[in-house]
Order: sequence, then structure tokens, then C-alpha cells
Amino acid sequence: MSNMLSLCSPDDRERLANMVMQFHTEEELPTTDAERATGIDILFSGEMQAAAWLIGPKSSPVGYIIVSFGFCMAIGGREALIDEIWIRPSVRGRGMGSQCLMAIMKELAKMDVQRVNLDVAADNPKAKMLYEKLGFRTHELYQRMSRRF
Repeated sequence: MSNMLSLCSPDDRERLANMVMQFHTEEELPTTDAERATGIDILFSGEMQAAAWLIGPKSSPVGYIIVSFGFCMAIGGREALIDEIWIRPSVRGRGMGSQCLMAIMKELAKMDVQRVNLDVAADNPKAKMLYEKLGFRTHELYQRMSRRF
């Protein structure tokens, strides 16, 4: 495991929950405290194919990344979705996002992941530029569609 990332354990629940709340508030995501708590409970339950890593020193992390796993017939194997990545505003712009993404891609390759996906907000060209620099490309043929239950 990279020094940049440490896999979250249930002991990290409160740290992770606090950072998730900060990210969702910053991005104005319409989630409630109860929804976030349920998501974190499920993440640590082992029921879902997902994991979270803390970014930076485990004792005082500066961010987190959550990855979920799935299967894709078109690529013949396992794929991953970077569901959320967040770094504290006070430490942004120091290359931690790039370092974190490079480290997580190495970890995912060890897990036999064939493809990594992520979503980027249309109004965030800085993030899109970073992702493109790291080899991510926009799908020209498909757009993600969602339905919430």
C-alpha cells in the first residue's frame, strides 16, 4: 500500500463521515445525514463491492477516495468506479490529487481491475484536465444515465 493511501477500517468511520459531509456540503449534493450514515454503514458491512481509502497520514488524513467494483462484459472483466475523491481545500493545488489517483490506479491494477471510470462535473475544467493528464478519456458514444429508487 502506498504511503499516500491507507485502506479505511471501521475505526476510521467518524473521520470518513466527517470528510464525506464536508465534500457533499461543498458540492451542494442533496444528501441527508441519514443517507450518508447509511452509505458508510453499507461500505463497512462487506455487503457491497466497495472500499474507501484515506489520503495522507492515517492519523490526520487530508482527504478520501471511495471506489466501487463491478463487472463489464465489453472489457472482459472487473471494472472500478471512483465514486468520490475529495481533498481538503486548504491543501489542494499541491499535487495530492494526481499522486492519489496514480496510487489508487496501481492498487486497482493489483486487484486485476481492467478499467477505471469516474464522473466529472461539467463545470469543473480543472478536474477534467487533471483526469485527462492521467489518461482518462470522455466517452463519445455513451452518456451515463441514472435512476434513483
